[in-house]
Amino acid sequence: MLLFVGGPLDGRVEIRSAELGAPLPTITHVHLHDGPKVVHRYDLEPLTDEAVVYTVRPRARRNTRDTSVAD
Repeated sequence: MLLFVGGPLDGRVEIRSAELGAPLPTITHVHLHDGPKVVHRYDLEPLTDEAVVYTVRPRARRNTRDTSVAD
């Protein structure tokens, strides 16, 4: 069983067949709509022998330099 926490997949539960192998360490979810593409990454965290949790990865902050003020 796969549980998703956070982001657009929050609350989703998927039943995964054992014959598909181990779940991936990271899942990327791309949301396409009228605006820009939105990408969320979910990282695997084991919960029990039969269930895992995918938790949304926090967005990385972009360091932008403020060029409006001289050094």
